[in-house]
Amino acid sequence: MSAVSRGLISRIHLLGTRRLFSSSSTAEIYHENGLTQRIVEAKTRVMTPSSKRTGAIAFKCGMTALWDKWGARIPITVLSMDDNIVTQVKTPEKEGIVALQVGCGHKKEKHLTKPEVGHFRAQGVPLKRKLREFPVTEDALLPVGTSIGVRHFLPGQFVDVTGISRGKGFQGCIKRHNFKGLPASHGHSKSHRSGGSTGQRDAPGKVFKGKKMAGRMGGKQVTVKNIWVYKVDPARNLIWVKGQVDSSFSFYLPFFLKLFYAK
Repeated sequence: MSAVSRGLISRIHLLGTRRLFSSSSTAEIYHENGLTQRIVEAKTRVMTPSSKRTGAIAFKCGMTALWDKWGARIPITVLSMDDNIVTQVKTPEKEGIVALQVGCGHKKEKHLTKPEVGHFRAQGVPLKRKLREFPVTEDALLPVGTSIGVRHFLPGQFVDVTGISRGKGFQGCIKRHNFKGLPASHGHSKSHRSGGSTGQRDAPGKVFKGKKMAGRMGGKQVTVKNIWVYKVDPARNLIWVKGQVDSSFSFYLPFFLKLFYAK
């Protein structure tokens, strides 16, 4: 067993000891004088193929591989959803848009600004580490305080996952843009991996903006579309998706639900 697999197993084992969360219409409202609880009765809505449900926020635990019944190897990325809660509902009457603000994780009050703490107190939700806004349709609105668990997704669905790619630092044009480089012989010396000519001749005699050259590689927001949800694990709040996701370990990733039904 490789070191990566052992590290992934240890991380999943630690996640199994955390408090479990599940999707329900029960909203917990936190006040300064203590914890109170209220029950929100969600209205029955009929979802249509044009309905757009909210996404969620998760962090990357690592990668592993599974084998299906035909013996084909499937690369798997394990994502963990850390206590996702609806923190704000935006409507056309007030904010001019239809969206849900979702928060995840936990953060101490001393590590938040006063406006952030005031926002959470006004909404009556616990302090969250990350916030992300997801545009939805009106028939997919959820009340403030609704917990979003892994049961919000089903195996077979397709999601779009957004993350920050791993930074590679300053790299040359061969690694950064897949240039083939200059010839290895026939008069070339000390320039085998250079980018070659950049400014053409006397006309135009300049380097155009956006020219592919050496520079900082990685560390940018990347969205991987149509990732297949392979499996959900409600016991440990894990989602197993097929393929890779651009991010380092323990980076929070907002991912969007592509379809509300399983194909």
